[in-house]
Amino acid sequence: MTLVIDKYTYPKLEREMISGVRHYTDGDSPVPSVTTILSETGDKTALFEWRKRVGDAEANRISRESAGLGTKVHNALEKYALGEEWDTFGNNLVSTMAKSMTSEMIDKGLSNVSEIWGIEVGLIARGLYAGTADCVGMYNGVPSIIDFKTAKKLKKREWIDDYFMQGAAYTLAHNEMFDSGIDQVAILMVDRDNKFKDYIVSGQELTKFKSLWGQRIQDYYSRI
Repeated sequence: MTLVIDKYTYPKLEREMISGVRHYTDGDSPVPSVTTILSETGDKTALFEWRKRVGDAEANRISRESAGLGTKVHNALEKYALGEEWDTFGNNLVSTMAKSMTSEMIDKGLSNVSEIWGIEVGLIARGLYAGTADCVGMYNGVPSIIDFKTAKKLKKREWIDDYFMQGAAYTLAHNEMFDSGIDQVAILMVDRDNKFKDYIVSGQELTKFKSLWGQRIQDYYSRI
């Protein structure tokens, strides 16, 4: 079992909706979430084309199913990491998929996490952005921001720049808050065929994604 250590004191962030946009605050001025900034500044062409191809009703159904599946897996992983009973799934199709995907993530992903410093960690870069990192700790012996992702199929590395930018944003905020020097992001992904893959960025590659994230922040604030 992974060792949970209270290495840092993380703030409790409150979520607010401002003009339909998710913001977070720790008692200071609310700031937009990382996912909001990425969504508002990203290229939605492929998404629009997909919705047009399958129709709004089917697109909404698929989105709800994917969100429900992802939530079940995330909640179970959080319970596992905290040493709580995690195998509490129902018997419907989504629950059955979630159970097998969670088991794969535990066996192939969390087995490489030797320490956990926080689960569902509130992080904030004052005046700019905030968000909640799935996990912070040691992955393959290296201090890391660790993110759990579910997918219909494992994604090619070149398709997940937004995931890397999200991790870079959390790294910057964590290092600013705690002078922690974290220099690795680990994206742990499991798909519906129970295939697992970890995507690691660090060093110069992570620096590149920090720069790209900075550009997205500038883009976002230039629009409001």
